[in-house]
Amino acid sequence: MSGMNKIVSRLTAQNQISVPAEVRKKLGLAPGSALEWEEKDGAMTVRRAGRYTFEDIHKAAFPNGPPKGPPVDVKKAIEKYVRQRYARD
Repeated sequence: MSGMNKIVSRLTAQNQISVPAEVRKKLGLAPGSALEWEEKDGAMTVRRAGRYTFEDIHKAAFPNGPPKGPPVDVKKAIEKYVRQRYARD
Protein backbone atom coordinates (compact mmCIF):
# COMPACT_ATOMS: atom_id res chain seq x y z
CA MET A 1 0.00 0.00 0.00
CA SER A 2 2.17 2.77 -1.24
CA GLY A 3 1.69 6.15 0.32
CA MET A 4 0.63 4.65 3.64
CA ASN A 5 2.65 4.76 6.82
CA LYS A 6 3.66 1.50 8.40
CA ILE A 7 0.60 0.03 10.11
CA VAL A 8 0.96 -2.44 12.97
CA SER A 9 -1.60 -4.92 14.27
CA ARG A 10 -1.17 -6.95 17.46
CA LEU A 11 -2.03 -10.61 17.86
CA THR A 12 -4.45 -11.34 20.73
CA ALA A 13 -4.22 -14.28 23.15
CA GLN A 14 -6.82 -15.99 20.92
CA ASN A 15 -4.48 -15.59 17.88
CA GLN A 16 -6.69 -12.97 16.25
CA ILE A 17 -5.83 -9.59 14.76
CA SER A 18 -7.86 -6.48 14.05
CA VAL A 19 -7.60 -4.95 10.62
CA PRO A 20 -6.96 -1.23 11.02
CA ALA A 21 -9.69 1.11 9.73
CA GLU A 22 -7.42 2.65 7.08
CA VAL A 23 -6.70 -0.82 5.63
CA ARG A 24 -10.38 -1.87 5.80
CA LYS A 25 -11.37 1.24 3.85
CA LYS A 26 -8.63 0.80 1.26
CA LEU A 27 -9.57 -2.88 0.67
CA GLY A 28 -13.32 -2.30 0.90
CA LEU A 29 -13.72 -4.73 3.79
CA ALA A 30 -16.88 -5.16 5.82
CA PRO A 31 -17.92 -7.64 8.52
CA GLY A 32 -17.78 -11.13 7.01
CA SER A 33 -15.23 -10.21 4.31
CA ALA A 34 -12.65 -12.92 3.63
CA LEU A 35 -8.92 -12.26 3.49
CA GLU A 36 -6.40 -14.30 1.55
CA TRP A 37 -2.84 -14.84 2.82
CA GLU A 38 -0.09 -15.80 0.39
CA GLU A 39 3.60 -16.38 0.99
CA LYS A 40 5.97 -15.64 -1.87
CA ASP A 41 9.74 -15.32 -1.68
CA GLY A 42 9.65 -15.02 2.12
CA ALA A 43 7.09 -12.19 2.15
CA MET A 44 3.44 -12.50 3.18
CA THR A 45 0.77 -10.77 1.15
CA VAL A 46 -2.72 -10.20 2.51
CA ARG A 47 -5.51 -9.25 0.15
CA ARG A 48 -9.25 -9.32 -0.03
CA ALA A 49 -10.27 -12.78 -1.26
CA GLY A 50 -11.56 -12.87 -4.80
CA ARG A 51 -9.55 -9.89 -5.98
CA TYR A 52 -7.01 -10.93 -8.55
CA THR A 53 -4.67 -8.92 -10.69
CA PHE A 54 -4.63 -9.20 -14.47
CA GLU A 55 -1.32 -11.04 -14.09
CA ASP A 56 -2.90 -13.64 -11.73
CA ILE A 57 -5.72 -14.30 -14.20
CA HIS A 58 -3.33 -14.47 -17.16
CA LYS A 59 -1.09 -17.01 -15.38
CA ALA A 60 -4.13 -19.15 -14.51
CA ALA A 61 -5.48 -19.05 -18.08
CA PHE A 62 -2.11 -19.54 -19.78
CA PRO A 63 0.25 -21.41 -17.40
CA ASN A 64 2.70 -22.13 -20.27
CA GLY A 65 2.63 -18.61 -21.70
CA PRO A 66 0.35 -17.02 -24.27
CA PRO A 67 -1.04 -19.22 -27.05
CA LYS A 68 0.96 -19.47 -30.26
CA GLY A 69 -0.40 -18.64 -33.69
CA PRO A 70 -2.84 -16.10 -35.03
CA PRO A 71 -5.85 -15.01 -32.97
CA VAL A 72 -8.96 -17.15 -33.35
CA ASP A 73 -12.21 -15.70 -34.67
CA VAL A 74 -14.42 -16.98 -31.87
CA LYS A 75 -17.69 -16.35 -33.70
CA LYS A 76 -16.56 -18.40 -36.73
CA ALA A 77 -15.17 -21.16 -34.49
CA ILE A 78 -18.52 -21.50 -32.68
CA GLU A 79 -20.41 -21.48 -35.97
CA LYS A 80 -18.15 -24.25 -37.33
CA TYR A 81 -18.58 -26.32 -34.17
CA VAL A 82 -22.39 -25.99 -34.23
CA ARG A 83 -22.53 -27.01 -37.90
CA GLN A 84 -20.36 -30.07 -37.24
CA ARG A 85 -22.14 -31.00 -34.05
CA TYR A 86 -25.66 -30.75 -35.43
CA ALA A 87 -25.06 -31.72 -39.06
CA ARG A 88 -27.55 -34.25 -40.37
CA ASP A 89 -26.28 -37.09 -42.49
